[in-house]
Amino acid sequence: MQTSAELRSLLSRIDHRGYPAYKDTKGMYQFPGYVLSIDHVQGDPFASPSKLSIHVKGKTAAFPRELYKGRHQRTALQDELTRRFGREAEQFAFKAKGSGKSGLISVSRCGQEVLERTACTLDPADGDIVMRFEAGFPANGRTINARELEKILFDFLPRCVKNSLFYKNLDPKRLREIIDLAEDQQYIREMLPQLGLCAFVADGSILPRESGISSRPMKGGVKFRAPEELKVTLDLPHKGKITGMGIRKGITLIVGGGYHGKSTLLKALELGVYNHIAGDGREYVITDDTAMKIRAEDGRSIRKTDISMFINDLPNGKDTVGFVTEDASGSTSQAANVIESIEAGTSLLLIDEDTSATNFMIRDELMQRVIHRDMEPITPFIDRIRELYEVYGISTVIVAGSSGAYFHIADSIIQMDRYVPKDITAYAKKEAESFPMISGPDKPAERPDFARCPEPSRAFKNGERIKMKTLGREGVMINKETIDLRYVEQITDSEQVTALGYCVKYAQKNILDGRKNLRQVVDALEEVMERRTLAELCESRSSIAGMARPRRQEIIACFNRYRSLKL
Repeated sequence: MQTSAELRSLLSRIDHRGYPAYKDTKGMYQFPGYVLSIDHVQGDPFASPSKLSIHVKGKTAAFPRELYKGRHQRTALQDELTRRFGREAEQFAFKAKGSGKSGLISVSRCGQEVLERTACTLDPADGDIVMRFEAGFPANGRTINARELEKILFDFLPRCVKNSLFYKNLDPKRLREIIDLAEDQQYIREMLPQLGLCAFVADGSILPRESGISSRPMKGGVKFRAPEELKVTLDLPHKGKITGMGIRKGITLIVGGGYHGKSTLLKALELGVYNHIAGDGREYVITDDTAMKIRAEDGRSIRKTDISMFINDLPNGKDTVGFVTEDASGSTSQAANVIESIEAGTSLLLIDEDTSATNFMIRDELMQRVIHRDMEPITPFIDRIRELYEVYGISTVIVAGSSGAYFHIADSIIQMDRYVPKDITAYAKKEAESFPMISGPDKPAERPDFARCPEPSRAFKNGERIKMKTLGREGVMINKETIDLRYVEQITDSEQVTALGYCVKYAQKNILDGRKNLRQVVDALEEVMERRTLAELCESRSSIAGMARPRRQEIIACFNRYRSLKL
């Protein structure tokens, strides 16, 4: 390891030389209180910025152990340190001048959700901190401007580190509040199954968002208020007693007129699988963390998924136990999404009528009379929803605005009225008595077959460089193939998509063997991320990508949409 003085001397030597001479700076340098590591140097000022990391010893950072003793506390602390470092870095971005990306200083941009990221890692054993970020090394044209880089490394960065990574320089009360919130959120999550609930929405929550492109809370948004019939009181470790609406296990129907908040409530439940920061309005909206939002997904590929629970006896005789298509219809794709959710280990399905295939969700009495059941290969979801709960332990929350067919089988019916929920179960059940109940199938479905064992692709074994590009939250391109993730709606950050791409690459190179089924492949990936770190997925230790950890459910969803997966 070299000293900061040696780095300064090196910068002086390479000043005004061609840009590639910056490669000489790669290495680790001891600064007062921390180590600066220049991990990857960009090829020219217009290329992707250089990758750097700050390493602070636990004894120097001096964060109390109770702030990071458990995974949920540690994730919350890492999240706060990343946000703080980012705010500090923003003050200095592009203050060092030059061409291209010269002067850029950036770290992972955190949203409203608290996610485990490669940007900041804190070792639970000794409290050591690593902060990873990017910087644009300054140049005049394609000539090194070492004096401007010296400003970044010797003036700007030390201030960022001082104000964000040393406990003595931070507000201990604020840090304690962040950890207390994480502990309260974890407490609610652990209490859900004990109380027979699959979700909880606290009174006073602000569910509406600022706009369709902003996840911040709406100013003046209606505060959530639980109906008396569904009110639950919890005694949290730090906040104390809070009340809210408990959504019970079983079948829950959310109804109401247009623009009254049905989909807003469902969206909050979707993202309730993650913890949210203080001030978001959804801090105490907590959902079973295995929950899956499913929908129709026209055009998606299906790779040997057993959809026979919902689709059988196709006119062309095509097998539905190991169904394959490159271009699924709405109903077929939604059937596959349900089965793949079971494969992913979900305990809760979230469905919005607006994004569902009508013929998958329901066949009314008149249609059944005109088109006999024997002539219809689709068994609608309404016929299997009770079976899913009683046999597989999977609850369902459905938003419905046009069909009352689910009134007969729902355990709980919630009406949204101007963003205020009302329990109308008894009233709706009574009204439903005047209408015939749709007849269901004679016998339960066979258990789906999940014995799909993917084989590795030769392209990942022959030593060729595998190109990967993240397309925001839309998908990830591996070589020339795009894995379409647009409709995997619980992905909340593009860094999760990057991580999913690396999951595919890592599995192809290290896990897939034609003997492990998809569940076992994902088990192995999760073990790597849990036992080591998320960064372990990257091939190069010197160039770790900005990643956020996805859930098991999204990993399986990604593999299921990977057209090149050999099954």
